[in-house]
Amino acid sequence: MIRSSYTSWPLLSVFLCSVALADEPDALRVLGDATGGVPSEKLLQTYLIGQLRPHFEARRAEVAKIATPEEFYQRQQRLRKDLLRIVGGFPERSPLNPRTVGRMEREGYVIEKVIYESRPRHHVTANLYLPRDTAPPVPGVLVPCGHSANGKAAEPYQAIAISLAQNGMAALVYDPIGQGERHQVLDEAGKPVVTGTTEHTLLGVGGWLVGTGAAHYRIWDGIRSMDYLASRPEVDPKRLGCTGNSGGGTMTSYLMAIDERIQAAAPSCYLTTLERLFDTIGPQDAEQNHPGQVALGIEHADYIALRAPKPTLMCVATQDFFDIDGAWATFREAKGLYGLLGHGERMDIFEYNDKHGFSLPRRQAAMRFLRRWLVGKDDNPDEREMTLSTDAELQCTKSGEALVDFEDGVSVPDLVRERAGELSQQRAQRKDRTREQLLADVLRLTGVRLDNLAGRIEPQGEPVLADRLPSFTPLRSAHRAILRREGEVPVPLISFLPPAKDGSVQATIVIYVSDGGKAADSETISELLAAGKTVLAIDVRGFGETAAAHRPNRQGHFGSDFKTSLLAIHLNRPLLGQRVEDVLAAVDAAWKDGGKPPIELIGVGAGGPVVLHAALLDDRITQVTTVDSIRSWTDVAGDPLAENQLTNCVPFVLQSYDLPEVVAGIAPRKVIETEPVRSDATHGK
Repeated sequence: MIRSSYTSWPLLSVFLCSVALADEPDALRVLGDATGGVPSEKLLQTYLIGQLRPHFEARRAEVAKIATPEEFYQRQQRLRKDLLRIVGGFPERSPLNPRTVGRMEREGYVIEKVIYESRPRHHVTANLYLPRDTAPPVPGVLVPCGHSANGKAAEPYQAIAISLAQNGMAALVYDPIGQGERHQVLDEAGKPVVTGTTEHTLLGVGGWLVGTGAAHYRIWDGIRSMDYLASRPEVDPKRLGCTGNSGGGTMTSYLMAIDERIQAAAPSCYLTTLERLFDTIGPQDAEQNHPGQVALGIEHADYIALRAPKPTLMCVATQDFFDIDGAWATFREAKGLYGLLGHGERMDIFEYNDKHGFSLPRRQAAMRFLRRWLVGKDDNPDEREMTLSTDAELQCTKSGEALVDFEDGVSVPDLVRERAGELSQQRAQRKDRTREQLLADVLRLTGVRLDNLAGRIEPQGEPVLADRLPSFTPLRSAHRAILRREGEVPVPLISFLPPAKDGSVQATIVIYVSDGGKAADSETISELLAAGKTVLAIDVRGFGETAAAHRPNRQGHFGSDFKTSLLAIHLNRPLLGQRVEDVLAAVDAAWKDGGKPPIELIGVGAGGPVVLHAALLDDRITQVTTVDSIRSWTDVAGDPLAENQLTNCVPFVLQSYDLPEVVAGIAPRKVIETEPVRSDATHGK
């Protein structure tokens, strides 16, 4: 599988073509108006959505062909297996070790403060609302929280729980990781370093590397919370329901699809379609995305299909940022499938013309729906007046943080680190794995397509002489061009040519790939020119000129390609693999007619793992250097605060290989690691 053939291409004759350039830094920009009218910062996102579109269309066609209940159930069985696989499967159940740490009497209901373990020593803090005026056993409803900072104590989640209890149902509201009393990354003073969706996505990166992900840990918390609810003597385990809003709507959707005990469900302000989501606000935090989800044909409507024909109510907001047209498309599909199964009356939708949130109309609709299907009363009661508790009253731990109260407590970062260590040991024991097997794993996980590298170079102007680019010395001239492959993101590049005594081009070509852009380090490029080497500096997709616009609230942790990274993960073609293709296409272009110049690669920052993979797959590359780059994905998995690593993320990769194994596979060719970045794996508990 090694790339050893080459595409003949008179590279330098093209680079010596031309156009007048502006002063630096504009002189180093290439794309200009050569983007087909798409802003350069949106080229990658536009490309990825275009690549996802055929999968959406194929899925629609597949669903449209379902004509019998048997065909429906066959697809349902396949989707269930696929969904469980891409969320990482689940461990065996362990003892919950529940304890009640407080009890508060309220008019018509009781609140118990409880703590249990979803995994050994991984503590969940929750409030259980029990009706006082209804003889047990009563139906039980799980209420996953949305992304409120105070988790279970947030007003809408208290309100729905009280309303359910006032209407004859027990309700369990539990803190998600990263919220309430369950922050997973604490400083030395026991205070959260990151919270909410930021923590979820940081944990998601490490989780994906080991084959789990943020959704995996959150879904298992929900399943074990349902275990606790069903274990209570006041609750009828055969009459269980689930409702939640926003992030809680996400969890309700997952849980109702996976946990067959949930008889009635009412997810709020989440379900739309991935297609409309990507066309509007784009993918959200890590827990709302699964590796290869779109490529496997799993849409939002399938969370409903996976539970059909059990009663389900979609609660939606007309003005929600989760697109209302997508919500109705999902409902129409689900309603039709329920009708095919003979139970159209069990699928419904409630829309109210307001914005995102578990507002009174949607809470009331959810409560009435659950009362109808779980209690057996279709009397449509209104939500009553209620007095909410303070955060302190609902707090289960003394300190306000489970990881502080329980010194032996296990965090999600601990679980990820433990799994990374286990996988490292397993890989070390595979003495019989061949290089060919390593290459097969690399191609499978990164999505690199070795048969899709043919491209052409389009010159973009006349040479820029050395006096126009004083930062790059010694320099004879620089030439702009675009590497194009059919249907792919254009790769802007510059060829920096050193002085040549005989007027010819020097033999060695260095392909320079930096996440800061193709000319981010004039000093390094100048040193290479002084050594008589030609430098081909390229902006692989998402770097330099095709980098997405920055999101200030995400930039510190995830970089500018937060959304494009997630889109690529849905496609089962991580950005790293797509960038490897760009490098290999540039290598093809660098081999000119009649000559086979030595090719060296330099990767800076996130360009490091890219050039390592390219060198592994292409034996024309004689040397590879990484600068300020990660040395190991195991290090990243071990550090919950590793910044800007979503761009490098390859889901499930540590189940098969790590970067040191890539380096070993490049041997005997030379690999130089300069100033490697190693996460210290000491952040948080």
